Amino acid sequence: MADREFDIVVYGATGYTGRLVAEHFVREYGGGPDAPKWAMAGRSLTKLQDVRAAIGAPADTPLIVADADDPASLEAMCRRTRVVLTTVGPYQLYGDALVAVCVRTGTDYADLCGEPGWMREQIDLHHEAAKANGARICFSSGFDSIPFDLGVLMLQKEAVKRFGKPAPRVRGRVRAMKGTFSGGTAASLSATVKAVAKNPRLVPILQSPFGLTPGFEGPDQPMGLVPHYEDDLGKWAAPFIMATINTKNVHRTNFLAGFPYGEDFRYDEMMLTSPGEAGQAAANAVAEMLKNPFGAKPPKPGEGPSREERESGSYDVLFIGEMPGGERLHFGVKGRYDPGYGSTSRMLAETGMALLDSEVPGGVGTPGYFLGEALVKRLEEHAEIAFAPED
Repeated sequence: MADREFDIVVYGATGYTGRLVAEHFVREYGGGPDAPKWAMAGRSLTKLQDVRAAIGAPADTPLIVADADDPASLEAMCRRTRVVLTTVGPYQLYGDALVAVCVRTGTDYADLCGEPGWMREQIDLHHEAAKANGARICFSSGFDSIPFDLGVLMLQKEAVKRFGKPAPRVRGRVRAMKGTFSGGTAASLSATVKAVAKNPRLVPILQSPFGLTPGFEGPDQPMGLVPHYEDDLGKWAAPFIMATINTKNVHRTNFLAGFPYGEDFRYDEMMLTSPGEAGQAAANAVAEMLKNPFGAKPPKPGEGPSREERESGSYDVLFIGEMPGGERLHFGVKGRYDPGYGSTSRMLAETGMALLDSEVPGGVGTPGYFLGEALVKRLEEHAEIAFAPED
């Protein structure tokens, strides 16, 4: 792919999140020596021109007209670039053709998908062909699931360093999160519900933590669905809405990498609330809220918070590794910016940058498998996300 015209194409650049991804390249790389050759793509040339001007991109930033309903336009786009970053979701509605074209043309791909039913379909359809063609199809390259996928990976590296082996049990606990769900997340959940109604065979995939590891079923996993008090942390734990996709991606990373965490690895995710009766009440309230997480009027795709709201957001995730001998290891991942937009857009952009340097073979995988510590380094340097042991 070295002779392709572009390093990276941001597909969906006229949408809310796609525009933020494009802004990242303008802000972080400008005309510097590390600047990739990149282009913006979308359905409307006029809208692309408007966004290019609005974000302060150079006037000669290339624009590409491409449409999910026109596979020929997608193929023409992919043949010009090494990596496609797409924010055009829900992916189960608009992603099939682009993934197929990327696999066929050997083009690397990254998205923000949190739709495990569709992801499993793409694994079954394309994993072997992507391996053969060298295309790296990298799902879930935003808040779901990079902080969790890479948080577990880095904790396990620290466990091996300290104890000589990985932790067979890890808990992911969201200590704090300030920000909003994206309209794309709401639309994806709605599309998933409709897909399950049409195809009940998706239910076991959605329910199983091993839904993305075809042919492998690990040990029973803690599901994180019942609020409970965690003595070692002195806080109540409540269900976490992104756990169902994050846990699947963590297990897929372990699966693809040949089980560096062990075949007996157990993992769950929850949110922490304050101690005492108030914390118990809050945990129970969160569990109830998850039955209808977006309220009566979910946000629409393309809508999002103001710049001030994005920049005032943050998140803080703790990972607890439990060793067979009783030792424990704490590892933290802390991000600045609203997780659903400000931080997610930076994560997707840096996934694209890391894919340019990756030598991992192709397939349908995860950021943790394809990129690992190289992406951690980029996120620390360019996205204000910190990864560090805490004890």
